[in-house]
Amino acid sequence: MEAITVSKLNNYIKQIFDAEELLHNIPVVGEIFGVSVSRNVIYFSLKDESSMLSCVCFYPNFLPLLNEGDKVIVTGSPNYYVKGGKLNFNVIKVEKVGQGQLYENFLKLKDTLEKEGLFDSAHKKPLPKKIERIGVITSRDGAVIQDIKNIAWRRNPTVDIVLYNTRVQGKEAENEIAHAIDVMGKYPNIDVIIVARGGGSLEDLWAYNTEIVARSTYNCPKPIISAVGHETDFSIIDFVSDLRAPTPSAAAELLTFNIDDRRAEIAGIEQVLKRAISKFIELKKNEVQRLSYSFLNSIDRKISICQNNNINYKNLFIQTIERFLNQKNYELGLAETTISKINPLKILSMGFAKIEQDGKSISTLMQFDYDKEFNVAFIDGKLNAKAIKNKGE
Repeated sequence: MEAITVSKLNNYIKQIFDAEELLHNIPVVGEIFGVSVSRNVIYFSLKDESSMLSCVCFYPNFLPLLNEGDKVIVTGSPNYYVKGGKLNFNVIKVEKVGQGQLYENFLKLKDTLEKEGLFDSAHKKPLPKKIERIGVITSRDGAVIQDIKNIAWRRNPTVDIVLYNTRVQGKEAENEIAHAIDVMGKYPNIDVIIVARGGGSLEDLWAYNTEIVARSTYNCPKPIISAVGHETDFSIIDFVSDLRAPTPSAAAELLTFNIDDRRAEIAGIEQVLKRAISKFIELKKNEVQRLSYSFLNSIDRKISICQNNNINYKNLFIQTIERFLNQKNYELGLAETTISKINPLKILSMGFAKIEQDGKSISTLMQFDYDKEFNVAFIDGKLNAKAIKNKGE
């Protein structure tokens, strides 16, 4: 048989689907997962217990009816895309039947764990004030770990990040994640743990909706931040963890301070301190100046008082000296008067004379020796004489 081209085969398959009337406008029931939107075109998948169907919808107004985990009936026709060689089911109608089994399991487990108290805020551990080492549980091959590193190290280059590599979906992912939480909880110097992965369908995130992961999170001795999926995605681990971050990038921001902001904060504090110190110095300078003025004024007053006292003391001293001198002058006057009265010259000036014999004053006749010469002292000189006895004496 001669080989045909890929285009011929794909066109042939498309013709078969287009020609089959039974495949036009048929209703299909299934559970929604993997919803995404591009250029007003909605892409999603339907699944049941054993199969899945890729769907495309060109009616953007149907988007509110297409929620992850919901069970719906979609009406449409299969369309084989020749260029891509892919079969899509073109949806023209959506009817909600009920929530899918996966979502029902999610609600059931959530209700059970909530009744046990695993979601209670009383069990939430606070984040440490100082975070130096962050443990991250995610896949080493995904973009999540790179986003966390980039944001954390841009904000604070000194923070240490320890990765525990796990699967983030599929078989055995829940066991690996639970084991990683148990190990990280005992790891030395780990300050806080981030459990993270990117967004996805309810089925993609199912490992984080399992009981084993929930209980490991609850029993972990270290604070855990859940950063699973996008902001609109919620998982069981979000309710059990100590803190939920809307995205892995947000978790990195929550756990790291911006070093530039810290530098600006320190610079601001430095300016405040400088102003406070300057103000303090100015106040103390004014206080010293005031005290200086007060001290100088006090000294001036003391000096003035001392000067006044000195003047008073001087006057008192002078008065004392004057009284002393007056007293002495008075006494001297008395002495002079007394001396003047007994001064021989004074007596001689009054006409009296002084008799001396042998250098001694003769005051009585009994002391006089007639055989010897004697002196008669007058006011203006002395006269030598000799006594002559009268007859009959």
